[in-house]
Amino acid sequence: MTMTRLTINNNGSVKVDGDFEIVDMQGNTYGLQGRTVVSICRCGMSANKPFCDGAHKAHFEHNAVAFDLPPKKA
Repeated sequence: MTMTRLTINNNGSVKVDGDFEIVDMQGNTYGLQGRTVVSICRCGMSANKPFCDGAHKAHFEHNAVAFDLPPKKA
């Protein structure tokens, strides 16, 4: 199995790349038509949620810089 990579893009979507499936709250699988790369909306403006359609352009700002989360609570 290949690794799945999520990339948080500046001012935009989350790119999902690799071996994955995406399901809704009931466990129904979205038909990705063989895609191994998709972009997930983070701004809430896409007409094609949960997928990005570029609606965020000039309306969503976030500088994607990695950081460490605090330790998990015991």
